Amino acid sequence: MLGYRLVTNQTPPGGLPVDKLYIYKSVDIAKEFYLAVTFDRGRNSPVLMMSDDGGVNIESKANQLQRFWFHLSTGITPQILAYIEAQFGFSDSEMGSVSQILNQLVKMFREKDAILLELNPLARTPEGSFICLDAKFNFDDSARFRQPDLFSLEEHSPDEKDEHEASQLGLSYVRLDGDIGVIVNGAGLAMATNDLVTLCGGKCANFLDIGGGATKETLSKAFSILQGDSRTKGLLINIYGGIVRCDMIAESILAAYAVTGGFKFPVVIQASGFENILLEADFEAAAKTIVKLTSN
Repeated sequence: MLGYRLVTNQTPPGGLPVDKLYIYKSVDIAKEFYLAVTFDRGRNSPVLMMSDDGGVNIESKANQLQRFWFHLSTGITPQILAYIEAQFGFSDSEMGSVSQILNQLVKMFREKDAILLELNPLARTPEGSFICLDAKFNFDDSARFRQPDLFSLEEHSPDEKDEHEASQLGLSYVRLDGDIGVIVNGAGLAMATNDLVTLCGGKCANFLDIGGGATKETLSKAFSILQGDSRTKGLLINIYGGIVRCDMIAESILAAYAVTGGFKFPVVIQASGFENILLEADFEAAAKTIVKLTSN
């Protein structure tokens, strides 16, 4: 498996590279269960999901999942536990272990700002003990400031270096497969810009959203990321002035220009007077200009 790509229902179409293996002792399994705690946004409530048919291809068994909605303040109530014991046929001794697992999951879900805690499979051995053979945990990115120890455990591949460095400064960076760099503020504006560039015949190299709290430091990092991307042939800067100071954006662009000794590719923005920086006030005209400049 090492050195190859793993393709499953939960990976991108091209799969993910395998560079580590976790090896565990062989376990005799009498029964496999699926167990997860997540949010049901339709009900604005956390929900416990269980199935006595865990293991692979759980996505195709969604209709077999039992759902139990609960409040974080009360956790898994005795009524829910009684129903689970009857529904899944657990003995009293087994239910003691299951109850402990459920309570620990809810505690982690609440204290660690989780959005998904999934045990699959939770295996019951012939002796009646329970062992988690695989798990998937997702945590809320917005809670990074509350969970520094947890997020410090993240591992990043070389391909994710720019995304990680950008996220540390509050930037949202997504690598795409085009050659036109884009700096915007706001996810909606990013998608609209990407759509218009595509409509004009170009392809964006990235989705770089500086948000509404951009500073000179974050803008400098944004330019650094795009200047270091060998695929980038041009840069389109599209800023909505309603949520960020445009004078600060302009100062940051000029500062980046000075630090780098000039941009190595054409930049289309609302500024002029510098080599390789072009003025274009109209959104559609700006997209057409950057596509034309990078198609040569």
